[in-house]
Amino acid sequence: MSESTLVENPSLRDRVQSLRLPQRVESGGGTRGGWLPWTLTMLLAASTASLAARVYTAPNTAGDATSAAVSGPTGSSPSQTDARVSTATDSSTSAATAGSVVLESKGYLIAAHQIQVSPIEVSGLVKELYVEEGKRFNKGDVLAVLDMTSFEADVADARHTVDSAEQRYLEFQRGFRREEIDQARNDLAESDEQLRKMYADYKRAHDLRGTGGIAAADYDQADMAYRAQEQRVSRLKNALKLMEMGPRDERIAAAKADFGAAKARLRKAEWRLANCTIRAPVSGTILKKSAELGNLVSPLSFNVSATLCEMADLSDMEVELDITERDIAKVAKGMPCKVRAEAYPDRIYTGVVDRLMPIANRAKGALPVRVKVRVPKDEEGVFLKPEMGAVVAFLQPEKKRSRRG
Repeated sequence: MSESTLVENPSLRDRVQSLRLPQRVESGGGTRGGWLPWTLTMLLAASTASLAARVYTAPNTAGDATSAAVSGPTGSSPSQTDARVSTATDSSTSAATAGSVVLESKGYLIAAHQIQVSPIEVSGLVKELYVEEGKRFNKGDVLAVLDMTSFEADVADARHTVDSAEQRYLEFQRGFRREEIDQARNDLAESDEQLRKMYADYKRAHDLRGTGGIAAADYDQADMAYRAQEQRVSRLKNALKLMEMGPRDERIAAAKADFGAAKARLRKAEWRLANCTIRAPVSGTILKKSAELGNLVSPLSFNVSATLCEMADLSDMEVELDITERDIAKVAKGMPCKVRAEAYPDRIYTGVVDRLMPIANRAKGALPVRVKVRVPKDEEGVFLKPEMGAVVAFLQPEKKRSRRG
């Protein structure tokens, strides 16, 4: 075989060797790809060692405190140690959470006691009126005056009735006069004389009847006159006896009762007359005016205004809130609060949960809660007004530490 043939037809070994990469490429590629993983590994190891060094060198205050609390002084029993640990934990938790906000909710300011002022059992035209919205009155101040004409007449009539009943009672209580008793005795003596005369006439008629000297009609008339006079004398005797004994106790008691009833009617008439002058039942501010001068005010009529005005003490305010059922467990009576009116967000008032209403609102899925607001006396009615929106922050109360012996 010639040399040219060998060149044109290379062997299998030559062809395999021709496919291999050059030695320079293999060695250069291996050097570049091997240093990166080792560098990352070294960096990770260094950071781990640095972190471990910081942890071990930091002061272990919490661990030392817990260890000291658990170990306790020499000779302490496990139960005493547990009690000290529990007390320390509760104290630290209470100090950390006392005064913190537990819940916030929005509500509306209302007057704790809002009163509708109206006449009491009287009606009439408003003759005088001093009521104006926003005006403050003290308890007992005159708000309005109604027409008193008919009520003054009722008082006069009741007074005359009292006088009459009083005199009747005194008459029965004092009994009959001596002159009245003497007159009764004289009437009885006169009747006795007439009885004797009629008896004589009757006796004479009786004797004449036996001889036929008198008519039967004349005899009957004499007999009836004599018997009638006997009855009259008996009646006068009993009347004199009753006058000497005096009035019966029952009649005296009845007269006394009539006198008392007349005085009661007089007091009622005077009370109704006094009610024509309408006075402020409490010290407070007029919230709403319901009548004008000359209006007819009648609390017993459906077609006429029954109230004069509405008033309330604006220093005694509450916030009405609806707390959802899922949050009601966070609220308790006596819980301290901070109240902020939406109109004056920079003014903060202290408050306390006054009461939780006894029935929930099914439609809202909430329970009404009232928060009492402490309003300074000089700010009464100035900033906080009924129906204004307010935000209440319920604060965690300070836990009372239990005394241990």
